[in-house]
Amino acid sequence: MKAYTVEQGIVAPLDRANVDTDLIIPKQFLKSIKRTGFGDNLFDELRYLDEGYPGQDNSTRPKNPDFVLNQPRYQGASILISRANFGCGSSREHAPWALSEYGLRTVIAPSFADIFFNNCFKNGMLPVILTEAQIDQLFKECAANEGYQLTIDLEAQEVRTPNGEAFKFEVDPFRKHCLLNGLDDIGLTLQDADDIRAYEEKTKAVRPWVFAEIQA
Repeated sequence: MKAYTVEQGIVAPLDRANVDTDLIIPKQFLKSIKRTGFGDNLFDELRYLDEGYPGQDNSTRPKNPDFVLNQPRYQGASILISRANFGCGSSREHAPWALSEYGLRTVIAPSFADIFFNNCFKNGMLPVILTEAQIDQLFKECAANEGYQLTIDLEAQEVRTPNGEAFKFEVDPFRKHCLLNGLDDIGLTLQDADDIRAYEEKTKAVRPWVFAEIQA
């Protein structure tokens, strides 16, 4: 998993509450568990004017010019700001996969659905909770300034605006450690790889029949 330390990037504003996971990545695209291949269908129902389906050539599809991610000023955005209860709905892990593959490493909102919030950390994304007033300010500044960028400093736990204003945010210390060091669940386990191998060798000697059954 790619480590998250400091993210400075263009901000895309999605000004709506209760953005659910089916809107983030519609159900018809959930036929793979490879973690890749979802970015082109992120917000599919909002980005395109036709109905999407798996395996479609998205380059030929008509795009919705009013949708924020299709507008030239927000191309290359790596930070998304939105409203309350972001990521609600079903628990599909494909939602952070799609956001991440598109290039969005940070989502800033007043609140998140619990499962989506947890899934972000497991996939190298940082969900940042700020107050409604702070979110309102970011939306206004973003609308007024083309190419508007924020700096997200995970170590300092700060969102910094171009004028130097800093908004502090909370993050669980263990989750912070994992993001800073690029550790997902597999990476955490592999930190103890030597101990795991030693245990297996010891178990082979004491209970060889167990490993014989596994190999068979």
